[in-house]
Amino acid sequence: MLPRITLLATGGTIASLETSEGLMPLTRADGILAFMPSLMERADISARDVFMLDSSNIQPEEWRQLAQAVKEHEASSNGIVITHGTDTMAYTASALSFMLLGLKIPVVLTGSQLPLRHPYSDAPGNLREAFAMAASARPGVYISFHHKVIHGTRAVKMRTLGFDAFDSINAPPLGRFDADGLHLRDEPAPEERELVNPLEIDARVFLLKMMPGTDPEIFSHIQKAGYRGLVLEAFGLGGLHYIRRNLIEKLHALSRAGIITLVTTQCLYEKADFTIYEVGRGFVENNIYGAHDMTTEAAVTKLMWALGDIKERRGLLTQCLSHEMFTGPE
Repeated sequence: MLPRITLLATGGTIASLETSEGLMPLTRADGILAFMPSLMERADISARDVFMLDSSNIQPEEWRQLAQAVKEHEASSNGIVITHGTDTMAYTASALSFMLLGLKIPVVLTGSQLPLRHPYSDAPGNLREAFAMAASARPGVYISFHHKVIHGTRAVKMRTLGFDAFDSINAPPLGRFDADGLHLRDEPAPEERELVNPLEIDARVFLLKMMPGTDPEIFSHIQKAGYRGLVLEAFGLGGLHYIRRNLIEKLHALSRAGIITLVTTQCLYEKADFTIYEVGRGFVENNIYGAHDMTTEAAVTKLMWALGDIKERRGLLTQCLSHEMFTGPE
């Protein structure tokens, strides 16, 4: 019996056609299948258009809509493939990883650097591999792209033109494709959790990248603007300057106002640990948490998700829920 796979289309480059105004996502889910009839030889496929957007326009409201679509098809599917633009795919994959905790099937996001109908497109190969991963019976949210399968919380887009667009940061890819097909690593499954209203998120999170000379008043502006959370990309392991421009003093005022801060590092690889250097130890206060080795995309989406029900989820900020952080012995 063929595996039952649901295709959820959201637009993106993979669905784009050339128009007088530039590339626009116009190819719907049934058009993708019509162009790739070989997919239907390997799976019993149902298709649905969730929305048709360039991924730069996909925001938290669309994450909720997409998560709800996954929920609606989970029971009738062995796996789900989501076609999505590459620019914000890592954010969507990470957000869905938290919103869909406890998922029983694979949900696999893919897309392409060139439109499906372009003569040199990478879309056909990415689609074939995404469908293979969706049929793998490995529960979770993943990105499948250019012969790699990456946990949704570990993926970062690294290239604007190269076909090898995504890397797995601070963790090896879960799987790879070669001439023998799909190879998946063995790894323990995340702890199952029962959560109330898991799709609820709060988008009022600000992302701030530190630079030498950052004005401390930026923290006052963040508070006045009504943000409830801050992801702070600090220097190195987690340092801020406090000479002449005392950032730590203002950050503490933000904390006392009830705004939650996740501190990560500007370095792409390895972790943030603000307990090591003197310039980081001033962070230690209520409402300020270390993001450890999470990607910026994972930190932002996890904080948005936590703020969706902060009373119940505050304690989960420092726990690994979906492979987003390494919490074992060094």
